[in-house]
Amino acid sequence: MVDSRIESNRLDATFAALADPTRRAILARLAKGEATVNDLVKPFNISQPAISKHLKVLERAGLISKDIDGQRRPRRIEATPMAEANAWLEKYREFWEVNYKRLDSLLDIMKTAETKKKSEVKRK
Repeated sequence: MVDSRIESNRLDATFAALADPTRRAILARLAKGEATVNDLVKPFNISQPAISKHLKVLERAGLISKDIDGQRRPRRIEATPMAEANAWLEKYREFWEVNYKRLDSLLDIMKTAETKKKSEVKRK
């Protein structure tokens, strides 16, 4: 079993990395296939050093990895941290889904009672 502090640190790093829209856009690009820093600079209106800093944050969070291919250093997306974040979020989605179902049931009961009350008023 994974130590909860380690799991928490990984989730913290993942969500911190995902908090920035440029990093999310970089991940969206890497979801289409690996890319070098120069490939990633093109669609953004920021410098190569700025992209490199974003890539370091993504690498530290484990969201991307770097290969060495001669002079090239292509980055690729890594699935595990996103899967862990999704699993964490899923627990809360399930919690809210159960609560929404209970609320729907209560609203149905209230609507039925209101309809019954109105029909009784009409009969009088």
